[in-house]
Amino acid sequence: MKKLFKISFLALATVFFTACSSDENSQEQTSRIMVSLTDAPGDYEHVYIDVQDIKINSNNEEASIGEINAGIYDLLELTGGVTVLLADEEIPSGFISQIRLVLGDENTVVVDGQTYPLQTPSAQQSGLKLQVNQTLEPGILYEYILDFDVEESIVVQGNGSYLLKPVIRLSTVAESGAISGTVLPLGVQVLVTADNGTDTISAYTNADGNFMLHGVPEGTYTVTIEPEAASGLQDVVIDDVEVTTGNVTDLGTIELL
Repeated sequence: MKKLFKISFLALATVFFTACSSDENSQEQTSRIMVSLTDAPGDYEHVYIDVQDIKINSNNEEASIGEINAGIYDLLELTGGVTVLLADEEIPSGFISQIRLVLGDENTVVVDGQTYPLQTPSAQQSGLKLQVNQTLEPGILYEYILDFDVEESIVVQGNGSYLLKPVIRLSTVAESGAISGTVLPLGVQVLVTADNGTDTISAYTNADGNFMLHGVPEGTYTVTIEPEAASGLQDVVIDDVEVTTGNVTDLGTIELL
């Protein structure tokens, strides 16, 4: 009996430790992924988009990323460095080829106080596919920013209706930097553009004069501050702006004359 008990105990211990080892290996094979939404604003009063889901194509299989902060968001509130967190989930590690942003039907734009529906082309009704092509390593946090370019995403039709053809830049926080600053005086729409001959990234200032250029690859840039022509203010050009990966280059307060 003692021998039988000893054998059974060892077998049980083996199963126990094997199970623990299996659990640990399983836990090690996940990566944390965060997806946030921001906006390079356009000349509209409000732009509302209906975010329904985020799907990822991981290891050749597509699935929902998990719990997301679904809802209707005003893109013009997501400026000047403001972002909204759409998802923060643990997913299986491995190769991700795409992220697909799935929108609902409640997309609208407000122009001169009038709300218009944003029609979506049939080719994009299944969701907008964004190329990732990155291998997620176990235990690592990956932060993706979806930079929604309103100016390029809304098309005015000949009949006066509006079409939504989303133009979104996907960037990874760990693989890029950012440029921020404040432009005065307030009350003037200002376009801020960073260019290094290869990459061109732009955004408008918000109501407080703040701007944030997300997803800027490391390098040296020329930043151009362009107020709307009707303001009578002069452009400002800032040369040799250095951007490093993982950091925000703050240009401080820029006074327009």
